[in-house]
Amino acid sequence: MLRPITAGVDGSPESLAAAGWAAREAQRRHAPFRIVHAWEWSPHPSVTVPADAGQRHWAHRILREALDHLRLQYPDLHVDDQQVPVLPSAALHDASAESDLLVLGSRGISGFTGYLVGSVALQVVARAECPVVLVRAEQRSQDEHIPAADGRPSTVTPYRDVVIGIDLDQPCDEVIEFAYEAARVRGAAVRLVHSYRPPTLYAVGTGEISGPELAADREHSLEGLIRQWHDKYPDITTTGTANQGRAASHLLRSSQDACLLVLGRRRLRGHIGAHIGPVTHAAMHHAPCPVAVVPHD
Repeated sequence: MLRPITAGVDGSPESLAAAGWAAREAQRRHAPFRIVHAWEWSPHPSVTVPADAGQRHWAHRILREALDHLRLQYPDLHVDDQQVPVLPSAALHDASAESDLLVLGSRGISGFTGYLVGSVALQVVARAECPVVLVRAEQRSQDEHIPAADGRPSTVTPYRDVVIGIDLDQPCDEVIEFAYEAARVRGAAVRLVHSYRPPTLYAVGTGEISGPELAADREHSLEGLIRQWHDKYPDITTTGTANQGRAASHLLRSSQDACLLVLGRRRLRGHIGAHIGPVTHAAMHHAPCPVAVVPHD
């Protein structure tokens, strides 16, 4: 049985955009789709809860409005819904354990909205059992596609590229395969982006590889990786770049014309506290396209 695509909703524009993205992904994958709203009763409820509304009633209303919004846009899609009166971080972690994909809303540089605030956001992204996709409030279905010939947004033109950040020294099959599967269901191309540090000023005479040699080595490794995955996905066009400099800068530049940016996140067994690397942090805050964070061993 296929596991569902799950979207967390909290009544915010960000979460509704995430639910819409998740609905389209469920249609592309022919997968079950559900939305989850998590809340915890508090004697001092959030300011987002009207003073004359009970917390449970308000939670029901948020879920109902999200369902109405989705049924209006996707009338042929079956939507399951779940309301969980527990801490949102716990509910979303549990949802990730039984989902194929977890989709959440993101506000970008100002942080997350609703229940995704500070440490909660880090816990969800850093500890989820399945890939997590973060979607901006302004994200629309036409943003995933190349503009029409006249420059106008379109939903019938080809999809933009799926971009993946690659560590050529330790390429991860789970992360790469996620990107290729995302491209496959869209009929999109894949673009591999690798960044490397320049050699130190004291490389000469120390046995350290020189700048031109390092660049050639990175290009050769990238070409080999592209050939390897082309054999598995021969119908998907794959390109790649190996760039000297900061990974975050190159990935953010590449994400400007992507439909999805895919990054890996290593599972840390027994690790206390949430941990997300600086490149993923930068992408979560600044990338204009949806960002997928894929856990791997």
